Amino acid sequence: MIRHNLIIAASIAAICSVANAAIPEPASMLAASNPFAKVSPLQYGYPQFDKIKDTDYAPAFAEGMRQQAAEIEKIANNKAPATFDNTIVAMEKSGRLLARVSSVFGNLSGANTNDTFKALERDLSPKRSAHGDAIRLNPKLYARIKSLYDRRDTLKLDAESKYLLERYHTDFVRAGAKLSAADKDKLKAMNSQLAELQTTFAQNVLEEANASALIVDTREELAGMTDKAIDAAAKVAAARGLGGKFAIPVVNTTGQANLAVLTNRAVRERLMAASLARGSHGGKFDNTAVVLQLAKLRAEKAALLGYPSFAAYSLEDQTARTPEAVNELLSAFARPAVANARKEGAEIQQVIDKENGGKGNSFELAAHDWSFYSDKVRAERFNFDQNQLKPYFELNSVLVNGVFFAANQVYGLTFKERKDLPVYNPDVRTFDVFDADGKQLAIFIADFYARGNKRGGAWMNAYVSQSSLLGTHPVVANHLNIPKPADGEPTLLTYDETRTLFHEFGHALHGMFSNVKYPRFSGTSVPRDFVEFPSQVNEMWSTEPKVLANYARHYQTGAPMPQELLDKVIASKKFNEGFRTTEYLGAAMLDQKWHQLSVSQIPTDVLGFEAASLKAAGVDYAPVPPRYRTTYFSHVFSGGYSAGYYGYLWAERLDAETVLWFNENGGMLRKNGDYFRKMLLSKGGTMDAMQMFREFRGHDPKVEPLLERRGLTEK
Repeated sequence: MIRHNLIIAASIAAICSVANAAIPEPASMLAASNPFAKVSPLQYGYPQFDKIKDTDYAPAFAEGMRQQAAEIEKIANNKAPATFDNTIVAMEKSGRLLARVSSVFGNLSGANTNDTFKALERDLSPKRSAHGDAIRLNPKLYARIKSLYDRRDTLKLDAESKYLLERYHTDFVRAGAKLSAADKDKLKAMNSQLAELQTTFAQNVLEEANASALIVDTREELAGMTDKAIDAAAKVAAARGLGGKFAIPVVNTTGQANLAVLTNRAVRERLMAASLARGSHGGKFDNTAVVLQLAKLRAEKAALLGYPSFAAYSLEDQTARTPEAVNELLSAFARPAVANARKEGAEIQQVIDKENGGKGNSFELAAHDWSFYSDKVRAERFNFDQNQLKPYFELNSVLVNGVFFAANQVYGLTFKERKDLPVYNPDVRTFDVFDADGKQLAIFIADFYARGNKRGGAWMNAYVSQSSLLGTHPVVANHLNIPKPADGEPTLLTYDETRTLFHEFGHALHGMFSNVKYPRFSGTSVPRDFVEFPSQVNEMWSTEPKVLANYARHYQTGAPMPQELLDKVIASKKFNEGFRTTEYLGAAMLDQKWHQLSVSQIPTDVLGFEAASLKAAGVDYAPVPPRYRTTYFSHVFSGGYSAGYYGYLWAERLDAETVLWFNENGGMLRKNGDYFRKMLLSKGGTMDAMQMFREFRGHDPKVEPLLERRGLTEK
């Protein structure tokens, strides 16, 4: 996943880039001692984490917005006729101080937040919204952009420059540049409210994740967990003032990791109930009112801009284009996915009945049973369980001998760990990344462990984005939430965590391979429903036999994973796909249901609307709840995926086609990696994304390879 920071002026001045010191900056009123006052002296503008204090952000934001506002006014009021250089390029170069502080603050607010950050987020949300609106709704500035846009075919621009001009025009129009003055004022108020509500939603989700937990009185209730995991639960409880008890925090997705191992069904039920109730059970962190306000405001904003729904507005600028296209894709998967999930549920029910002495003495499969019993089905069908894999998936080996090894084999990259660069947490690691010719390409930051002040999930972000205009090189980071083991214990990953490591590094490669001129197009600056495509492609190497043999070694003996176990991993790849696809579709369809509403259709009952929506979509299979329920669905109510969670599946069509292409052309070969890099990974957002794919693959994507991959072709 890409981390979409709440940077309001992202389409203006490469707000996630850091400019080269050779480009003069405007006179600054910021104290010279502030680390953001100048470009970081560290290589590639790597942030000075050891010098940045919480008190540095607010003045840097204030001065950064003041500087960019002055720069934009100068561009808008230029007496000279508009040219590409004095308008578009000048805007690309503006706001460099704001870019520096925004990238660090935005990234650390997800990875290393604290009370000061949270307060500043709340304070800055409306201010940054107003700053972005002041730029995008500036009539003189838009007039200059439009005059260039109207003459774009006569300006003799190269392809990237012409596309940049077109994108600026589109960005401004979609931001409301053509509205009346009165409607612009309405839009500004909406944007300010939306920014505040999105911040509130995100902070509520994080606060409840820290506050809510399954609390039990005895070790016996946690049977199935390892002794070390139970000891860790005791420490969590003690830290909460509950000495003698045990606490398991509830985090991220609906499914919780411990549901797969807890043998006490009543405890599993309590854990699942706590997960499902997040943000909807009253109290300080309830998000139901926030959701209704967000849905209403987004629908009102879309209507003001001339669209029937927020989804229609949002999707117009994605590769999907329309809600109808998204609905068609999701519907195509719903019936076979749920049918497969029900088949999987029937298999699980047989195991449950068998264990309990027959159907009459048994219980009916529920959501809190699925993970626990599906592992038993897997063990029975494939004669192994997931825990057999973990000793072979040690974190450092997966990273160095797996992820980095695959990048070397496919793209020729090499990596060298650094100990001299400052980090914001002792667990964070940094690496120099070298290209096949030996020249340094980027700096990579690895932040893999879960923390109480870190949001859930996994994501990539950029501290510095590549741009030949600004002379900048990539500094990119990957974040996961792997539980940190006790001191001296190895970090052993699940198969899903291993795959996620490869996935997120696919995003990192997209950022590191960027070879564009303008910061607006750098790295992952592509449509939201295209951005997951390169990361999903990189997952293929996690089970490539050559790669597996290199990293899947026993953490104690160094012995390679037995071929028999490797075969079982491959054979079981489609196992539980009905569940995986159905839980994903539940979330994706909820996202669409909320954002395809008109203003008059906004409900008053969040949970009632959610239940009705799942039923109408045909994905209301109780043992498989949505991956995210509405009230903790951060992707769409506080992140950058509103009306866009479908994008993972949309992009996976492209991924499945690309995996076929690699296999058709010999698999893991440098020539294949070099071609994929040249045709896709290096181009960022410099052209229409689907045209980029067509030029790479030779035709439009088909859905059949994806249906086959997910085991959903059987009727």
